[in-house]
Amino acid sequence: MRKWGLVFASLGLVWVSFGQQAEPLLFKEKIFDFGEIAEESGNADHEFRFTNNSGRPIKIISVQASCGCTTPGWTQEMIANGKEGFVKASYNPKGRPGYFNKTLTVTTDLDGGPVVLQIKGQVVTQNGKSTNDELTAYNGKYVVLNAGSHPIKFISSVGPTYIKVETPVSLNGNQSGSIKLIYDAAARKQYGFVSDNIQIETDDENVPLKSFPVYATIEEFFPSLSADELAKAPILTLPSTVVDLGRVRSGTNGEQEIILKNSGKKELNIRSLQPNCSCVTASLDQMTLKGGAEARLKIQFNTQGRKDTQQKSLTIYSNDPQSPVQRITVMIYIE
Repeated sequence: MRKWGLVFASLGLVWVSFGQQAEPLLFKEKIFDFGEIAEESGNADHEFRFTNNSGRPIKIISVQASCGCTTPGWTQEMIANGKEGFVKASYNPKGRPGYFNKTLTVTTDLDGGPVVLQIKGQVVTQNGKSTNDELTAYNGKYVVLNAGSHPIKFISSVGPTYIKVETPVSLNGNQSGSIKLIYDAAARKQYGFVSDNIQIETDDENVPLKSFPVYATIEEFFPSLSADELAKAPILTLPSTVVDLGRVRSGTNGEQEIILKNSGKKELNIRSLQPNCSCVTASLDQMTLKGGAEARLKIQFNTQGRKDTQQKSLTIYSNDPQSPVQRITVMIYIE
């Protein structure tokens, strides 16, 4: 049975460093897996340690997290050549059951692109299970206020069938209440970032129809698996998380093929390929891979109307329970 989870989040643009030469900032690791963390235990913290091999003192200008659920920290003072610094990620698991995969983009005063770090893991409850192992909907309450002096009645609401809206019957002057949204992620039948619109009709004389957007990021949900189940599970393996299309003239397409592999035993299903820009298209020669099988992923970049360095991302959603969401950064220089 396919299970769904819903995560509300902000999207961040992912930048990566160029080249495969000796790195001026040598990180001990760029990906850290927390494994299972308890939802009730508070923030999960990790420090990424690095050595400055640039040949001169450097300073970290900023660290940007891809989600408000992750709070970054970093060495504030100048870091001398040969000395160590750190970037800290603090992930808040409260209200976020299931798998997570977040990035931190590190910008320094060095020439070249920023460095991307990644944290991932599985949020469970005290019983070793996620808050709802059959999660299909997200329930959210949002506070509203009648800022006027006269009562306002709520008449009806209009929106997609997969979003149920529950409102107060009425609010007196200066009274606050809550609007509840029940979002059926399975019925939405789409992965990744989605947007919708809700309209609520009231008897407000000035603005009777209240309209507001609803944003969400939908990901497949997986319950905790035993060691035996994990050993048999599908594993999506990418040759690299960066695809560099090189230098391309404006008006032409940049293109490259890479090989995806199912390194696990059970069948791997690619649920969706989602670029963050209409300029990027992606296609697979097969969306289902048996254990050990490979598939060709073709990535194209339409350069029309664009110039200089461009960096976009392609998100791959699959039934790999340990890494169901994986991102590829697509780079190109347009002449």
